[in-house]
Amino acid sequence: MKKIGLLSDTHSYFEPKLYEFFAEADEIWHAGDIGSDEVLNELEQFKPVRAVYGNMDMTSLRLKIKETERFVCEGINVCMTHIESGNTEKQNFITNNPDKLKLFVCGHTHILKIFRDKKLNLLHINPGAAGKTGPHSVQTAVRFVLDNGEIKDVEVFEKQFRENY
Repeated sequence: MKKIGLLSDTHSYFEPKLYEFFAEADEIWHAGDIGSDEVLNELEQFKPVRAVYGNMDMTSLRLKIKETERFVCEGINVCMTHIESGNTEKQNFITNNPDKLKLFVCGHTHILKIFRDKKLNLLHINPGAAGKTGPHSVQTAVRFVLDNGEIKDVEVFEKQFRENY
Protein backbone atom coordinates (compact mmCIF):
# COMPACT_ATOMS: atom_id res chain seq x y z
CA MET A 1 0.00 0.00 0.00
CA LYS A 2 1.24 3.49 -0.91
CA LYS A 3 -0.30 6.81 0.01
CA ILE A 4 0.21 9.39 -2.73
CA GLY A 5 0.07 13.17 -2.57
CA LEU A 6 -0.56 14.69 -6.01
CA LEU A 7 -0.20 18.27 -7.12
CA SER A 8 0.49 20.32 -10.22
CA ASP A 9 1.06 23.88 -11.34
CA THR A 10 2.77 25.21 -8.22
CA HIS A 11 4.51 27.88 -10.32
CA SER A 12 7.29 28.45 -7.75
CA TYR A 13 4.98 28.43 -4.72
CA PHE A 14 4.44 25.55 -2.31
CA GLU A 15 1.38 26.07 -0.09
CA PRO A 16 2.41 25.44 3.56
CA LYS A 17 -0.97 23.82 4.37
CA LEU A 18 -0.05 20.99 1.99
CA TYR A 19 2.50 19.77 4.54
CA GLU A 20 -0.41 18.71 6.72
CA PHE A 21 -2.53 17.40 3.83
CA PHE A 22 0.41 15.28 2.60
CA ALA A 23 1.72 14.33 6.07
CA GLU A 24 0.79 10.66 5.72
CA ALA A 25 1.87 10.38 2.06
CA ASP A 26 4.60 7.93 1.14
CA GLU A 27 5.34 9.80 -2.11
CA ILE A 28 4.56 13.17 -3.67
CA TRP A 29 3.81 13.27 -7.39
CA HIS A 30 4.06 16.60 -9.23
CA ALA A 31 2.44 16.83 -12.68
CA GLY A 32 4.48 19.76 -13.98
CA ASP A 33 4.90 23.52 -13.91
CA ILE A 34 6.87 23.24 -10.71
CA GLY A 35 8.31 26.66 -11.42
CA SER A 36 11.61 26.54 -9.56
CA ASP A 37 14.38 24.28 -8.34
CA GLU A 38 13.59 25.53 -4.83
CA VAL A 39 10.07 24.08 -4.85
CA LEU A 40 11.33 20.74 -6.17
CA ASN A 41 14.07 20.70 -3.50
CA GLU A 42 11.54 21.56 -0.78
CA LEU A 43 9.31 18.67 -1.88
CA GLU A 44 12.26 16.26 -2.04
CA GLN A 45 13.28 17.19 1.50
CA PHE A 46 9.73 16.46 2.67
CA LYS A 47 8.95 13.17 0.87
CA PRO A 48 10.20 11.05 -2.05
CA VAL A 49 9.08 12.77 -5.28
CA ARG A 50 8.11 11.68 -8.78
CA ALA A 51 7.78 14.67 -11.07
CA VAL A 52 7.48 15.71 -14.70
CA TYR A 53 8.25 19.10 -16.16
CA GLY A 54 5.64 21.41 -17.60
CA ASN A 55 5.60 24.01 -20.35
CA MET A 56 6.60 26.77 -17.89
CA ASP A 57 9.52 24.89 -16.33
CA MET A 58 12.97 26.12 -17.26
CA THR A 59 16.05 24.21 -18.37
CA SER A 60 17.36 23.49 -14.86
CA LEU A 61 14.23 21.46 -14.06
CA ARG A 62 14.11 19.86 -17.51
CA LEU A 63 17.62 18.52 -16.93
CA LYS A 64 16.50 16.81 -13.70
CA ILE A 65 13.12 15.37 -14.64
CA LYS A 66 11.32 14.00 -17.70
CA GLU A 67 8.38 15.29 -19.72
CA THR A 68 6.47 12.03 -19.18
CA GLU A 69 6.86 9.31 -16.55
CA ARG A 70 5.52 5.82 -17.03
CA PHE A 71 5.80 3.45 -14.09
CA VAL A 72 4.07 0.79 -12.02
CA CYS A 73 3.19 1.53 -8.39
CA GLU A 74 1.40 -1.03 -6.22
CA GLY A 75 0.28 -2.96 -9.29
CA ILE A 76 -1.10 0.14 -11.04
CA ASN A 77 0.28 1.18 -14.43
CA VAL A 78 0.65 4.96 -14.32
CA CYS A 79 1.35 7.60 -16.95
CA MET A 80 2.07 11.13 -15.70
CA THR A 81 2.62 14.09 -18.00
CA HIS A 82 1.87 17.80 -17.82
CA ILE A 83 -0.21 18.46 -20.94
CA GLU A 84 -2.77 15.84 -21.89
CA SER A 85 -2.63 16.60 -25.64
CA GLY A 86 -6.04 15.16 -26.44
CA ASN A 87 -5.40 11.73 -24.88
CA THR A 88 -2.34 11.08 -27.11
CA GLU A 89 -0.20 9.98 -24.15
CA LYS A 90 -2.94 7.66 -22.89
CA GLN A 91 -3.50 6.15 -26.33
CA ASN A 92 0.24 5.65 -26.97
CA PHE A 93 0.75 4.04 -23.58
CA ILE A 94 -2.15 1.63 -24.09
CA THR A 95 -0.98 0.73 -27.61
CA ASN A 96 2.63 0.13 -26.59
CA ASN A 97 2.04 -1.72 -23.32
CA PRO A 98 0.40 -5.11 -22.98
CA ASP A 99 -0.63 -4.30 -19.40
CA LYS A 100 -3.39 -1.75 -19.47
CA LEU A 101 -2.84 1.76 -18.16
CA LYS A 102 -4.96 2.22 -15.03
CA LEU A 103 -4.10 5.77 -13.94
CA PHE A 104 -3.44 8.81 -16.11
CA VAL A 105 -2.21 11.97 -14.34
CA CYS A 106 -1.79 15.38 -15.94
CA GLY A 107 -1.84 19.06 -15.02
CA HIS A 108 -1.71 22.27 -17.08
CA THR A 109 -5.37 23.32 -17.13
CA HIS A 110 -5.50 24.57 -13.50
CA ILE A 111 -8.84 22.74 -13.33
CA LEU A 112 -9.36 19.93 -10.83
CA LYS A 113 -10.72 16.93 -12.70
CA ILE A 114 -11.11 13.35 -11.48
CA PHE A 115 -13.10 10.93 -13.60
CA ARG A 116 -13.31 7.34 -14.76
CA ASP A 117 -12.51 7.23 -18.49
CA LYS A 118 -14.89 4.45 -19.51
CA LYS A 119 -13.61 4.24 -23.08
CA LEU A 120 -10.02 3.64 -21.95
CA ASN A 121 -10.94 1.91 -18.67
CA LEU A 122 -8.74 4.06 -16.46
CA LEU A 123 -8.88 6.77 -13.81
CA HIS A 124 -7.92 10.25 -15.03
CA ILE A 125 -6.71 12.75 -12.41
CA ASN A 126 -5.78 16.37 -12.95
CA PRO A 127 -5.12 17.84 -9.48
CA GLY A 128 -5.77 21.39 -10.67
CA ALA A 129 -3.31 24.03 -9.49
CA ALA A 130 -1.63 24.17 -6.08
CA GLY A 131 0.12 27.48 -6.73
CA LYS A 132 -1.15 31.04 -6.80
CA THR A 133 -0.36 31.92 -10.42
CA GLY A 134 -2.94 31.46 -13.16
CA PRO A 135 -6.65 31.79 -13.79
CA HIS A 136 -7.82 29.80 -10.75
CA SER A 137 -8.93 31.28 -7.42
CA VAL A 138 -8.83 28.05 -5.40
CA GLN A 139 -5.64 26.06 -4.83
CA THR A 140 -6.21 22.32 -5.19
CA ALA A 141 -4.32 19.06 -4.67
CA VAL A 142 -5.28 15.41 -4.34
CA ARG A 143 -4.30 12.47 -2.18
CA PHE A 144 -5.17 8.83 -2.68
CA VAL A 145 -4.10 5.29 -1.88
CA LEU A 146 -2.74 2.66 -4.24
CA ASP A 147 -3.19 -0.80 -2.79
CA ASN A 148 -2.57 -4.08 -4.59
CA GLY A 149 -3.96 -2.94 -7.95
CA GLU A 150 -6.68 -0.68 -6.53
CA ILE A 151 -6.98 3.11 -6.46
CA LYS A 152 -8.98 4.21 -3.44
CA ASP A 153 -9.60 6.83 -0.76
CA VAL A 154 -9.31 9.80 -3.13
CA GLU A 155 -9.47 13.12 -1.25
CA VAL A 156 -9.23 16.73 -2.42
CA PHE A 157 -7.50 19.74 -0.83
CA GLU A 158 -9.02 23.15 -1.58
CA LYS A 159 -7.94 26.58 -0.37
CA GLN A 160 -9.48 29.81 -1.61
CA PHE A 161 -6.73 32.38 -2.06
CA ARG A 162 -8.51 35.19 -3.94
CA GLU A 163 -11.96 36.18 -5.07
CA ASN A 164 -13.11 34.85 -8.42
CA TYR A 165 -12.41 37.28 -11.20
